[in-house]
Amino acid sequence: MLAYVTSRLLQMVPHALAILTLIFVLFRLVPGDPALLAAGMTATPDQISAMRHLLGLDRPLSIQYLSFLWHLIHADLGTSVTFGLPVAGIVGHRLPATATLAASSLGVAVGIGVPIGVLEAVRPRGVSGQTASAVAVALLAIPNFWLGLLLINLFAVRLHWLPVAGTGGAAFLLMPTLAIAARLVAVVSRTTRASLAEVLSEDYIRTARAKGLARTRVLVRHALRPALIPIVTVIGLQAGYLLGGSLVIETLFDWQGLGQAIINAVALRDYFLVQGITVFYVFGFLLLNLTIDLSYAAWDPRIRYG
Repeated sequence: MLAYVTSRLLQMVPHALAILTLIFVLFRLVPGDPALLAAGMTATPDQISAMRHLLGLDRPLSIQYLSFLWHLIHADLGTSVTFGLPVAGIVGHRLPATATLAASSLGVAVGIGVPIGVLEAVRPRGVSGQTASAVAVALLAIPNFWLGLLLINLFAVRLHWLPVAGTGGAAFLLMPTLAIAARLVAVVSRTTRASLAEVLSEDYIRTARAKGLARTRVLVRHALRPALIPIVTVIGLQAGYLLGGSLVIETLFDWQGLGQAIINAVALRDYFLVQGITVFYVFGFLLLNLTIDLSYAAWDPRIRYG
């Protein structure tokens, strides 16, 4: 297992380097002058030139690139030209809100999506199975920002049950969680249905039924566990969707997380902050996928790593 983990970490190095290079190039092609923003719109050309020198933007691109990698090795994501604060500090301040929203959305998606998918697989032609399938398709078709607006209109404006926006406890968390989780519920349920239906057609499942085992025991003990591997994989891949969804939903609900921070940074052309948050998300996504890969052995005992 240790050899496999080491091998996967080494495989991540060229992937991470390629992505970091792409991020560096793309952010140097973005229009706008961060030196002008940092110096102020009323700054003189000499002051802007001095600021460009201070930020290292007057050096050759190759030197800037090596400096970019060197600072990343030392966990330095740069300094926000808008706030004058280290980007790593801003990420650390905003991360708990985004992590809370992502965890609650995944919890709702798994808690609702898996039972719906099981119902679809076990009773594909029954009323309950058909209803569950229709609900999953409907959730998949609804854009999260539109669902968010509907939730605000219903629960905040008309019923006055929940606050319109803000960051805080469960009352503030409920609507953005539902807005992000809706599509994930559909994805998880469709994956669960397909994976479980395939497992239920295996010979060892028919053998277990022929031995007279209870239907619930066959489903829970012999079928559901191996069927979870594709579900875990999809959940890991959906981490990217959580990022895309959080950008819009955090702004819509004024949720003080990384998604809102990156939107504000783009509007202010603070590309050091955008670049730092993007790098953080890339490494988070790579580590999450590594964790998903390593968890396969826990879900299926037939999988062993040498």
